[in-house]
Parts: sequence; structure tokens; C-alpha cells
Amino acid sequence: MNAADSAFRVCPTTGLKVHKDADALIKANAVVATVALLVGGIAAILVLLTRWQAVHLLSDVMFYRWLTIHGMNMLIFFILFFEMAVLYFASAVLLNCRVAGPKFAWAAFVLMVAGAGLVEWTTFTGRADVLFTSYVPLRAHPAFYLGVILFAVGAIIVTTIFFSTLVIAKRERTYTGSVPLVTFGAITAAIIAAITLLHGAAIYIPTFLWSVGVMNVDPQIYRLVWWGLGHSSQQINVAAMVSIWYLLGALTAGAVVLNEKISRTAFVLYILFISMASAHHLLVDPGFGPSWKIVNTSYFMYMAVLASMLHGFTVPAGIEMGMRLRGFTEGIFGWLRRAPWGDPGFSALCLSVVVFGFVGGITGVTFGTEQINIIAHNTLRIPGHFHATVVSGTAMAFMGITYYVIPLIFRKKVAFYGMARWQPYVFAIGMLIFSLSMTFVGTFGVPRRHYDISFAGAPFGVEFSPATDLMMGLMAIGGLIAALGGGMYILITVWSVFFGAPLGADCTDKALRGSVPPGVYARPFMELPKTEVELKEHGRLGVAPGTMVLVFVFLVAFVVYYFANWKLLSDTWQIG
Repeated sequence: MNAADSAFRVCPTTGLKVHKDADALIKANAVVATVALLVGGIAAILVLLTRWQAVHLLSDVMFYRWLTIHGMNMLIFFILFFEMAVLYFASAVLLNCRVAGPKFAWAAFVLMVAGAGLVEWTTFTGRADVLFTSYVPLRAHPAFYLGVILFAVGAIIVTTIFFSTLVIAKRERTYTGSVPLVTFGAITAAIIAAITLLHGAAIYIPTFLWSVGVMNVDPQIYRLVWWGLGHSSQQINVAAMVSIWYLLGALTAGAVVLNEKISRTAFVLYILFISMASAHHLLVDPGFGPSWKIVNTSYFMYMAVLASMLHGFTVPAGIEMGMRLRGFTEGIFGWLRRAPWGDPGFSALCLSVVVFGFVGGITGVTFGTEQINIIAHNTLRIPGHFHATVVSGTAMAFMGITYYVIPLIFRKKVAFYGMARWQPYVFAIGMLIFSLSMTFVGTFGVPRRHYDISFAGAPFGVEFSPATDLMMGLMAIGGLIAALGGGMYILITVWSVFFGAPLGADCTDKALRGSVPPGVYARPFMELPKTEVELKEHGRLGVAPGTMVLVFVFLVAFVVYYFANWKLLSDTWQIG
């Protein structure tokens, strides 16, 4: 064995060659992501117990401080550190390739950690109570803006290394044919990340100079450019999440890709149109004309919606076809009943798809519509929406793939595996109650950012629906259940990585049952026919009657909710 080959290990489950640098970088980024999740989760509980008027835990100053900590850790640090790990996996690991410029990769990691550390220091010490959006003229300590800049630069370097690794894999012919669909999805995420992070640098560099008194920053220009970072950063999540959906489908249930061209086209639509929806944050800004607002919140946004709906069909349809090709053909939903629901990776996948689609997707399209957005945007309906997307969708998918990362990358058994089987259900049920309650209470007009919804001491009185207190209580209960599910995930992950039992060389069913997900040793993705011709010989390719029924149910739910919001709008305008 030469020196180059000795730098790789072969995964006994997938047969992929894992380079030592990719292995270490994935581990480092995943660990820091989990730390950020822990910090953000603690902040979430404190914010929740303050929004719950019956408890109202924190003072106004501490509420906004912890809300800033929560937003930065959950929406930026946890998500992006995990996505950096995804980029290394989707390039170096899936393509059996070495990482391009490992020294630069570690330098980027140090920059990201240092930047995150500066942001944490300024927020915890009360020097940056400016919330996630940090709108000018709210002024934070210069170190806050410097920290975001360092973090963004580090992430830009990682995306550059990702594309460089793809070039090396192509040049060294470490794979044949087109890149895998999961890698193609990661390319989509990386392109959106590059655009997003450049927006961040473009606005945070002048804002840093403004914070030290060197120049002025126009608040409206700030909002316009900042939302190229703030909203688009969540679209990186969508592309990464969908890529993980395809990966988990194959690992857990042997899912097939019904049509590569359709799935790849949907990813391209994300690149072209998904960032346009950020315009819905600017609809009341006077500097933008109605034509710009209408086009961005309608025609362009609908193309991104089309992409999500395509993935929303192809992912479950691929699972259904994979199950049917194994003989689970009884009835319309026989494949669904016989699916591996005890696999935490599979349950996390399905719950991510369902909650993201039925709650996050439907509300997102509805609230992104210009007219409806006016009555929804500054209420709790908006955080209800993005908790259904970023948390119930993206974070749930990340949790599901973690149960495979632990044995396949960290080479450890999953600690407390019985708990791990229940964790996705606990987290999803809590987030579903939380998101729905928050969405409904926002319909009553409860504001999204105000620390005290009773407006105690205000010179005017505010009355909400009598159901507000009940729905706020349900929101709190759901949030606490979700926090329990998140705590279970962190406990399982940390214990597995640092104190867990080594996986060992024996990957048989008997040796690993009850300590890792069954996809690790059953290897359903290895049992399927490989080509479209073989698939056609084994079953009717493209026919997924169960998924068609589920899609029809989704469309009915979407139509009902969409037009119910138009009815609310007409009542507001007193029309009819």
C-alpha cells in the first residue's frame, strides 16, 4: 500500500473510501454544530418561558439578549457548521476523493470558530442586544460585526474547497459518470451559500466600519442587502436538507431516484429563484416599487415552490418504489406500513418531509404572497412558519443523518439506542404543537418580537382573542416537549462520540442489532437493481400510487389554508 492509499479507509458499510482529512473535518464541524445547538436550545427555553405570559421569566433586556443568542446559534452557527460537514461528506467521501487544500480547510474552520466565539462573547456580555437581524441603527460592539465577517469568510473558503475537491475528483477519476444526486444537491447548497455569504460580507464590512465611526450606513440599504444573507442562508438549509432526504431514503429504505433529470432540474430552480422570496421582508419598505415587490413575491417565488413540490413528490415516491421493488406491494399503503419506522434515521426523514411540507411549505407560500403577508408578517405566524421549516425540517433531517454519521464516520455505536428510536418522534410532536400553536396565535394578532404581549404600562389597551392564553400555553408545552427531544439528541450524540463503544470490524446483523440503525448492517441500498432497465424489469418504474394519494391530500390542505387566508384578508379590508 502506497502513502496515498494509506490516507484512506474503506467504509465497510458503503464501500466508500474516506480520506483522513475529510474524516477529521466532518467530525470537527459536527461537534461544534452540536455545541451551538446546545447553546441555542438553552436560549430557546428561556425565550419560550418569557413569551409564555403565565411565566414571563426574563426581563425585557435579558429577553432580547437571549433571543439574539438563540437566533445566531440556531440559524447561523448550528446550521452552517453542520452544512460544512455535509459539503465535505458530499464531495470527498461520496466521490472517494481527497480534500483539496486541507490546511486551508483547517484555517477556515479556525476562522469560523473564532468568528462564532466573538459573536458569543459580545452577545453574552450584553454588547450586542440587536437580535438576529441586527438592523441599523441598532448598534452592537464592533467585535460582533467582526465575528460575523470572520465566520462568513471561513464559510466562503469551505465552499471554495468544496468546488476544488470536485475538480480533483474529476481530474483523478475517482468516480464514473455524473456526480451522485446527493452531491449535486450539495453543489446547489454551495452555490447558494457563496451568493449568501458574499451578501453578508457586502453588508457587514461597512456596518463594522459604521460601528467604529468611520462611515454611515443607510438603514434601507442595510435591510435590502442583509436579507440577501438572512433569508438566503435558510435556503442553503433547504438544498442541504433535500440532499439529506435523498441520502437517508437510500440508507434507510433503499429508495430509488425516479428520474434524475427532474430531481436535478428542481435543484437548479433553487439556484435561480429561491432567494427571491426574501422580498417578503421588505414589502412595507417605501424605497421599493410595487412592480419589484409583486414580481418577487409571485412569479419568481412560484418557481422555487415548484422545485420544493417536485422534491416533495420524488423523495417519498422513491421510498415507495424502493419498498415495492423489495416485494412490499400489498395495497396502496402496504409499503408505508412495512417501512422501517424503528430506524431513527427513517422516522426523522419522514417526519422532516411531512412537517416541512404540510406546515412549513403551506404557510411559507401563503405568507410569501404580497397581500396576505401584510396581515401576517409582524405576528407570531412568521416564527411559526420558520420553526416548521428550519427546525422541524432542516434540523430534523440533520438529526436523522447524525444517527448514520455516528457509526459510519465516528465509527461508534449509537449510545442509548432505545432512546434514539423515540427521539425523532418526541422532537417532531413537540415542534408540531409548537409551530401550529404559534401560527394560530399569530392569527389573533399576537406580535412576533414583543417581550410582553399584555403591553403592561402602555398608554393604550390591547385585547386579543380569549383563546390567546390557551394557545400560548399549548405553544409553551409543545416547545418544552421539543426541547426534551433536542436534549435527547444532544445527549445521545455527545455520549456516542466521546464515550460510546467502538463499532469494531464486525458489521453483521447479529453484532450490531440494537446499537446502530438497521440500515448500517442491512444495507438496503446495496440490494436494489442499479439501472433503469433493471428497475423496469423488477417493477413498474415511476408508479407510486400511495405517494399520489398523499400528494393529493397535501394539495387539498394547501388550497383550504390558502383561501382561508384570503378570507381573513377580505375581513380585514371589510370586503363583501
